[in-house]
Amino acid sequence: MSTNWKFDTAHSNVTFSVRHMVVSRTRGKFAKWSGELVFDPDDATKSRVEVTIDAASIDTNEPQRDEHLRSADFLDVQKHPHLKFRSRKVQDLGDNRLRVTGDLTIAGVTREVVLEVENQGRAKDPWGGERAGFSARTHIDRSDFGLTYNKALEAGGFLVGTRVDIEIEIEAVRQPAVQAA
Repeated sequence: MSTNWKFDTAHSNVTFSVRHMVVSRTRGKFAKWSGELVFDPDDATKSRVEVTIDAASIDTNEPQRDEHLRSADFLDVQKHPHLKFRSRKVQDLGDNRLRVTGDLTIAGVTREVVLEVENQGRAKDPWGGERAGFSARTHIDRSDFGLTYNKALEAGGFLVGTRVDIEIEIEAVRQPAVQAA
């Protein structure tokens, strides 16, 4: 039976990393986001997820870089205040692994992405509720979303890589069932 789960954003995160100047990785996160999960532990294929991320909440631990990422060169948060993901298909791969295919929208451009998900299990919390954990990974090519800003380096390569690795850790709290009237 499908049940509704609310993300506990204090115990969850949406992070990313991208190559910088070919030689290192810059990491960041989004501080403000929300979502809805409908999960059926007996038949994961009936599950679905939807996430909305506040684009302006991007945080790479460098304020000047974060302002640049918010600008029209990248996320253009004035025109596109949210990044969104909506699942279209969930496949159960066995061994607590799922493949979630859905639509990701960044800066007004929507593309299909596939998340490789590990179901970390469920547990009762000290307050009588139930929690579930999920770890998800994917990568995107930022140019597929129109995020093409870059600078060529004198020694070869580019300032910012095009591949963005995304990692998501979710702790969700089961919501009480709503009784039909």
